[in-house]
Amino acid sequence: METVVDLDEAAAEVAARRPGWEAAGAGLAVGRVTWREGAAPGPHGLETDRSRVADPDALGVLLSGPADTLLSVVLFRGGWADVDYAAGPDDAGVLPGAGIGSAAAFGARLDAWVTRVFGAHLPSTARSRSPRPVAAEACPV
Repeated sequence: METVVDLDEAAAEVAARRPGWEAAGAGLAVGRVTWREGAAPGPHGLETDRSRVADPDALGVLLSGPADTLLSVVLFRGGWADVDYAAGPDDAGVLPGAGIGSAAAFGARLDAWVTRVFGAHLPSTARSRSPRPVAAEACPV
C-alpha cells in the first residue's frame, strides 16, 4: 500500500487534541491509539506500543462519551479512514473518510467528526482543537 499519510504524524494529531477533548467537561474518553503491522501476514493484530510495529499500515482510536456515544476511527496510510459512530438510538452509521492527503487533513477531519458525533456535548470552545487553520473545504463531513 502506498503511503499517503504519515501515521506517526497522524498519531501526533490525535495526541494534540486529546487534552482538549478530555478537558472539555463533556465526559469524552479517548482510548489509546492502536497500530496495525502492515508487513505481518493476516490476520493483523493490533498493538498499542508503536515500537512493536515496524511497518504500520493503519492506526485507530476510539472515543466515547455520554449516553453510550461512540466514534471509532481507523486511518490507513493510503489516505482513507473507516469512521463508524453511534450518537443515539436513531443516529448511527459511517462518516466519509476518503481523500485524506496528509496528517494535517486527518486532524481537520478528526475535528469535524468529533463535532458531528459529540457536538451536543461539547462546549463551543472545544469543538475545534486544530493546531493550525485548515480551509473548510479540506474537511467535508
